Amino acid sequence: MLTTIRGTYRAGKIELVETPFGVPENTPVIITFLEAAPIDVPSRGIGEKQAADLRGHLAAFTEDWASPEMDVYDHYDRAKDNL
Repeated sequence: MLTTIRGTYRAGKIELVETPFGVPENTPVIITFLEAAPIDVPSRGIGEKQAADLRGHLAAFTEDWASPEMDVYDHYDRAKDNL
């Protein structure tokens, strides 16, 4: 089974964006480091003013999205299918 989880390398450790579902502790992993690249928003039809507006509107949700209580939704569809 292969599972892909995004993360960030910081202070010598990998911080995962989400907890992998159904992966036992001490499972071996392979880490691939990606080059950070900015998102080309003009190619997606979004101008600078619209991008700034979107960032401003979405910033209000950052604290909620980052809270531990929201982790339950990371694999909502998969967990729902297992009911």
